[in-house]
Amino acid sequence: MWWRLLTICVCAGIVSGRSTSESLLVNIEQGPVRGYKLPQGGLYVFYNIPYATAPIGLQKFKSPLPPPTWTEPFEAIKKNIKMCPQLTFGGVPDDRIMQEDCLIANVYVPDTEQKNLPVVVYIHGGAYQFGHSVDLEPTNLIRTRNIVAVTFNYRLGAHGFLCLGTKGIPGNAGMKDQVALLRWVQKNIAQFGGNPNDVTIDGWSAGASAVDLVMLSKTTRGLFHKVIPESGSSTASFSVQIDPLATAKRVAKELRFGDVDNIELLEEFFLNTPLESLWSVDTFNSKNSSVIFSPCIERDLGEEMFLDDHPIKILKSGDYPKVPMLYGIAEMEGIFRAGHFRIWKDSMNERFSDFFPEDLQFVDEDEKKEVAGKVKQFYFDDKPVSENNVLSYIDYFTDVMFGYGTAKAIQMQVEAGNDQIYLYIYGFTDETDNYIIHTNVRGASHCAQTDAVMDQGDENRLSVERQKMKAVMRDLWGNFITTGKPVPDGSSYPAWPPVGGDREPYMYLTNNLELRRSFLGDRGRFWDQIYRNHFRIPIPPRP
Repeated sequence: MWWRLLTICVCAGIVSGRSTSESLLVNIEQGPVRGYKLPQGGLYVFYNIPYATAPIGLQKFKSPLPPPTWTEPFEAIKKNIKMCPQLTFGGVPDDRIMQEDCLIANVYVPDTEQKNLPVVVYIHGGAYQFGHSVDLEPTNLIRTRNIVAVTFNYRLGAHGFLCLGTKGIPGNAGMKDQVALLRWVQKNIAQFGGNPNDVTIDGWSAGASAVDLVMLSKTTRGLFHKVIPESGSSTASFSVQIDPLATAKRVAKELRFGDVDNIELLEEFFLNTPLESLWSVDTFNSKNSSVIFSPCIERDLGEEMFLDDHPIKILKSGDYPKVPMLYGIAEMEGIFRAGHFRIWKDSMNERFSDFFPEDLQFVDEDEKKEVAGKVKQFYFDDKPVSENNVLSYIDYFTDVMFGYGTAKAIQMQVEAGNDQIYLYIYGFTDETDNYIIHTNVRGASHCAQTDAVMDQGDENRLSVERQKMKAVMRDLWGNFITTGKPVPDGSSYPAWPPVGGDREPYMYLTNNLELRRSFLGDRGRFWDQIYRNHFRIPIPPRP
């Protein structure tokens, strides 16, 4: 394996240096760290570096603690990489270890003598319940552009997002991990050749929701300079818990704890419940598209809060940094729910309102039923949900899970004065993409644009068209990370102006880049009206 390649002894007192060997020693604030060049060349990678310490035991839901220090070189190899506790499908991979103290970062450094390179920090997706730091890696992007990249873990599920508003379980531990990582980057990234004053935060799915929330948090001012949310937003229905205390009580009841109205006993129950017991609660298949555990608006306990108000209120206030953003979705995000079609279509016909986003509210059941009729008429022409209108099913879930949240956030940001947002829809497919069930149509599914930018194993096996598309996407994303524009002046690509009023223009990303008008079109305007009348504002826990 590559970490066994030849190394040479380097004095630990040297700040950093390159040698003719396959290793690179960097002295960070915690001590010396040794990374290794990948066999394919072009960059060094430092795996598994602790950036903070996750408290364990009865402290496990609290803010992260400072990281460990050392004096001998830390061997930052791709072996026994830590991942945070979570439900795994198929077991833990051989090169990883799952444990409570899981807060590690990986740093990707191009093989160059240049300094002050642009930095991109990736926040992985996984519905705030799953994932880890090497889910997807950016080695090919780094190899083709002089950029320093960072990937990392943060606490997940109840471990990261249980929110009681108590001293023992204040909430948002997973988001506070992300803040700790960004502070670690500020202190240490220059030692790897990165510029701490040129940091882009990038995330996909829940990671996109997270970077959008990070942008709005008062705790992150000055820690980033550009933002790339891919298929997610701070205003998505799943991004903020509607009523975190009610959620905690429901989960406790499912785990057979009865005295949920006694907040002290409820806190004690969760503090003493093993994390693996919390995995037994289904957090991924809710008809209303919620994910159970996600960020929350915090109760003020006299401590640092990651989120003290709802994103919509923060966006309306304009009290957040207006930085360049590369913002968008894949064209058919709703393919994400295609696997549920056989089970859900009958339920949708029986009671369509069960599939409304969680952040809608109604005066009574009659009003809810009336609005359900309007939504069903809009998407399905009031016909039964069936194999004959699967594409309408895909459109519906595209919009309620990812599309409209993005449209809403874009509109509010433009109104707040951000004139540096580059909006897109990614639509590329080729013959290797599966047909959508019951159709002869292919579509760009959830986070397809992320797959286009990040590594995909041996890319020589991909179609020529997909390889070309990946090269274009890496070029656009690399341009944005380095210049703040996906198409800088003098580029051979079509001009890509920032989005303005009415959510236009946006770039349609496929074999040929095409500038289009009206992001989501009538679908966006339809949900504007629904949310104008029925939005339910999330609340902090009030024990």
